[in-house]
Amino acid sequence: MQNTPDSNFDDEVIPADLIIPSGSKNYITPHGWQRLKNELYQLVKKERPELTVMINWAASNGDRSENADYQYGKRRLREIDRRIHFLTKRLEIAEVVDPCSREMTDQVFFSATVTFERSNGDSETVSIVGVDETNAALNHISWTSPVARSLLKAREGDVVLLRTPAGIQELEVVEIQYCEIVTPVY
Repeated sequence: MQNTPDSNFDDEVIPADLIIPSGSKNYITPHGWQRLKNELYQLVKKERPELTVMINWAASNGDRSENADYQYGKRRLREIDRRIHFLTKRLEIAEVVDPCSREMTDQVFFSATVTFERSNGDSETVSIVGVDETNAALNHISWTSPVARSLLKAREGDVVLLRTPAGIQELEVVEIQYCEIVTPVY
């Protein structure tokens, strides 16, 4: 393999929950897009420049092979560069969908907040967000998740089937809303 500037990133392994299905768009909400943009800015404008100053200082101290500051700095710089590359690619292919400005529909699509009832009577509300925005604590689920996939295109009152390792569950769609979905800033 030829050593090109991007060759360091070609072998990068993306976790399964962040993989976008082939041929699909990278759907994301406005808050999710802004969070990725803020992280990229922080890395490019703040962390990376500060780190390069530290690496240059450490390199000036002599023997680099036994210089922990230099070794750590170079390793951290590679991590930051990998993350910058990942975020840049994600933002380039992002398709921002604002649930507040989309045309009205009575079906479940990306950016919907859906309340459903399981067959055991438990009720749950989830917001369907992009793969980079998932947050279990906030019930933000990826549009590629099994629950979201089973809910897509359903209408209020519809019963959909969710295949789980424990068997098939019935989910009854109780309410569909398209409202602002706020993701926390890290």
